[in-house]
Amino acid sequence: MNSSKSPQRNGHKIKTLMILGASGDLTARLLLPGLASLISQGGAEGLKLVGAGYDDWDQEKWRNQVKESSDVSSGGGSTADSPAGKEALEKIAKESVYHQVDVTAEGGLAKVLASVEEPVAVYFALPPSITEKACDELKQGDLPEGTRFVMEKPFGSGQESARKLNKTLEALLPENRIYRVDHFRGTGTVLNILGVRFANHFLEPVWNTRHIEKVEIFFDEDITLEGRAGFYDPTGALKDMMQSHLLQIMAFIAMDEPATLDERDVRDRIAAVLRAAEVGKEYSKTTRRARYTAGKIGDREVPNYVDEPGVDGKNNTETLAEIEVHINNSRWAGVPFILRSGKSLAENKMEAIVTFKPLPHLPTGFTGTNKATRIRMGLGPAKLQLDIDVNGPGDIYSLDRTELKADLNETDLLPYGEVLKAVLTDNAMFFVRGDTAVECWRIIEPVLEAWANSEVPLQEYPAGSHGPEDWETSRTDTPL
Repeated sequence: MNSSKSPQRNGHKIKTLMILGASGDLTARLLLPGLASLISQGGAEGLKLVGAGYDDWDQEKWRNQVKESSDVSSGGGSTADSPAGKEALEKIAKESVYHQVDVTAEGGLAKVLASVEEPVAVYFALPPSITEKACDELKQGDLPEGTRFVMEKPFGSGQESARKLNKTLEALLPENRIYRVDHFRGTGTVLNILGVRFANHFLEPVWNTRHIEKVEIFFDEDITLEGRAGFYDPTGALKDMMQSHLLQIMAFIAMDEPATLDERDVRDRIAAVLRAAEVGKEYSKTTRRARYTAGKIGDREVPNYVDEPGVDGKNNTETLAEIEVHINNSRWAGVPFILRSGKSLAENKMEAIVTFKPLPHLPTGFTGTNKATRIRMGLGPAKLQLDIDVNGPGDIYSLDRTELKADLNETDLLPYGEVLKAVLTDNAMFFVRGDTAVECWRIIEPVLEAWANSEVPLQEYPAGSHGPEDWETSRTDTPL
């Protein structure tokens, strides 16, 4: 049976969602709105919500926070448009409870766990260091039957801490009940990529080094820090986006075909790609970093990054990062996978572009353009575009570029609504496995070290631009 349609495969329907770090920014900005979108569509029937945090909140403050989540809009429409959706949101908010707790204190988290209805999904919306300490304080006997852990990124702070956390978790839960979140691996994005890859016979024979020149994965954003300097300034674009999101998307594009969509089949294929991946060794040539200066994005005046509230200019934090990854196997040897992500850019550009090699020969007599064939897969919005050369119009011998476009599946859920749906339906395929979390750190840690040693210069680009002008990826493409 297709695992994506097999809810509660472990036999435990989640009764309680417990959010640790309930009074934090992640919960208010992403988790609760995501939950609201899921509830309003009937995707969390009978679920109880429990918040736990270090801050001294009373029940009214917490319940008001939950209620406000229903006002979040997605695509211009409320997540709770239907009467049934509004009623479900009101019910879960009214019945929700909040516990003030220090999860790093001995017995603190275990006591709260003992008070909730089981089975419970525990969402660690906490910094990595706090998550590690909280897990260190738990024993297997502290966990109710059927417990699942949902671990927010980043998973650990490097290879060693990720390995240590994996070992701690292994003593508490089986791997298929540990959900390491990467919301880029939401059901829509993953299945769209797998559908294009493996449901079209003509693609497989050319999906390799003999025919593909390069693969580029972009996640450019026009947003700035949005008041999150406390998180972003010590982190930067490389750790924030490459270490998790873009390496995972790369793996889905590059993986061999799995036999099924079962979590083990898919995640084994992903692991094989990441084990073979590394950033080109000459980091001054295979990596780039830059930081935005003052500029204008639309009608918004954006200050110099170092003048943003909460930023320490001595950190030399990059707001735009680019790395060239090589996958050392027979399918991809010699094909650069160029990953780029940054903030305060001219426009949102969230897509993967597969560029095919030039024709070895074009019959003499044709004129006009002779550009490389490209497949563009939008990661938001979900679109597919094939760029090819065709005859005419006008001179039948003249080739012109044309674009064949299609809309891909779009979910009505917010990104974290998709995450929570996968948790509640026990679909581990959409989450990061422990070994691949370590591999992602292995891939980027040498780059982090090279940057810390100033082996790669920190360039600048004006906010509202497409990035440094000498970067090939700063070119302007027509948005999907």
